[in-house]
Amino acid sequence: MFKEIKGNYNPHNIEKDIEQFWQENEIYNKVRKKKADRLFFFVDGPPYTTGNIHMGTAWNKIIKDYLLRYKTMNGYSVTDRPGWDMHGLPIEVKVEEILNFRSKKDIERYGIDKFVDYCINFAIKQKDLMTDQFKELGVWMDWKNPYVSIDPLYIEAAWWTLKKAYDKGFLKEDMGVINWCPRCETAIAESEVEYKDVSDPSIYVLFPIKKDDYTLDDIQNDTFILIWTTTPWTIPANVAIAVNPNLRYVEVLDKNNKRRIILAENCLSLLKSGGCTDYEILRSFSGKDLEGLRYNHPLADLVQ
Repeated sequence: MFKEIKGNYNPHNIEKDIEQFWQENEIYNKVRKKKADRLFFFVDGPPYTTGNIHMGTAWNKIIKDYLLRYKTMNGYSVTDRPGWDMHGLPIEVKVEEILNFRSKKDIERYGIDKFVDYCINFAIKQKDLMTDQFKELGVWMDWKNPYVSIDPLYIEAAWWTLKKAYDKGFLKEDMGVINWCPRCETAIAESEVEYKDVSDPSIYVLFPIKKDDYTLDDIQNDTFILIWTTTPWTIPANVAIAVNPNLRYVEVLDKNNKRRIILAENCLSLLKSGGCTDYEILRSFSGKDLEGLRYNHPLADLVQ
């Protein structure tokens, strides 16, 4: 029978009592000694040892603890060896922050071997800290026997596996696009790429149409097509204009500037902001009719 919870319930005291009971009676070791015939092999995806645990790492480890306990209670002999990712860019960046480094040149001035030793000691210190924090969450794992990625045997095993894959022809050399960090001077994973909203200028540009070989009749020499772009810096390299074949376009006479402009019908309100306050719609056609349009580059005299 469960005792009734009284008003003086103190979860912190109960937590300490349970933890003390587990330690004094070696509950974890007793559970693990009960080997079963059925095996459940579990590999712990290792967190980076870059600092205190956070909501993500805590949630991850608690869910794993649930699963291992469930399998144990259902008659499985489970492997519960925790892992730690103790090398790589996250560790390096954290140490650079501690040492107030601004570029990789600072590492060279500090000394590469000295910097590596600092990273190793930092990673070990954080591993011990995070281990205690996971224990405080009640996570049962073989904390005395974790696998760590800075172990030479672990590193050698990775190279051995890569060599085996190469010998069997599983590796392919090719060209590809990767994310690159200019500050860290290394490739980065997609999950490490962070984006932020920035405001960039967008511009409207008039491209002068060539009269020759134009699909529409009665085109004039002073006719332009209006385009909009959010990447103004690409204009010098422009080689094509995109139109929507299903939209309606119009040709208007700009009476203020004595020229004709082709633009999407639903963008007529833009003419006023471009200094065209007095215009006349001459004709309307679909975007499909503009296929084959040829034009002169507006910066042809400046870009060679």
